[in-house]
Amino acid sequence: MERKILFGLNTVTFQHPFDQKALTALNKTPGLSLLLNKVNEYGIDRLLRMQILGGEFRVTPRNFPQLHDAFAESCEILDLSPQPELYLFRGTGHIHTNAVGVEKPMVSVNLEAMEWYSYEELLFAFGYEIARVKGKYIAYQQIANVMPMLKNLVNGTTFGLGGLAAGGIELGLYNWIIMSKFTCDRAGLLACQDINVAITALMKLAGLPSDYLNADTIADFTAQAREFGSISLDNLDQVTKIFSFMEYQVPWSVMRASELLKWVDSGEYDKLLQAENLEQPEVTSENTEDSEDWQFMSSW
Repeated sequence: MERKILFGLNTVTFQHPFDQKALTALNKTPGLSLLLNKVNEYGIDRLLRMQILGGEFRVTPRNFPQLHDAFAESCEILDLSPQPELYLFRGTGHIHTNAVGVEKPMVSVNLEAMEWYSYEELLFAFGYEIARVKGKYIAYQQIANVMPMLKNLVNGTTFGLGGLAAGGIELGLYNWIIMSKFTCDRAGLLACQDINVAITALMKLAGLPSDYLNADTIADFTAQAREFGSISLDNLDQVTKIFSFMEYQVPWSVMRASELLKWVDSGEYDKLLQAENLEQPEVTSENTEDSEDWQFMSSW
């Protein structure tokens, strides 16, 4: 399959509206700038990079050619330059990918991702992480990853930011991380350019081994995702939302597949893929102020 290279692709072009609104709300949260300053002050970015350099395998065309080639193609398709360094880390029992480094991004995948994903599914996985690099999401993601330590630092200062404010930032971060997955999944689809590949990649991410992937399980998963998209959860208890969304590292594969299918069904995916000029993103009904809102503490 010949995949289209999306020259001039901008994250805004495919950003999910829920992601956009959650990020806007997060940036208005009191105390966020203080946390960002603390991250810089304590060199979190440098420490995370050192952790990768000191403990993971750098991927090259010689040692892990399929990983290298899939990553290089994903970067080319999504117009990311310069290409970040790619690393492979130990198995964790489930598929996991990651990106760190605000100034100099680095992407990592684990052994399961390399062994369980096909070449095309790797394109989806790498596209997901590339979106985080292109969208400059890494700084916020790193705050969430070290949030327990940051809360102790902030609560121990005399800046007048107590645990309640830090907790508000934490919940805002978890909300945004979930919403940002929808944008990153769109980038993954743009990289592999096959919705069926994206669906099977999400199924494997949810923990289903390849041996159980067949026409019936794929069809049932797709039906479940479409059903999820049609359910109104406006009356869900807010405390339940808090505890569910605090598990922000859960794959949420059904929910993500639901949103990805909506994007494809809307025709916006095909329209973007066929566009000749991607440097000036269009304003569509999806990202106007009148679009449906998905707020963490209100409607879901």
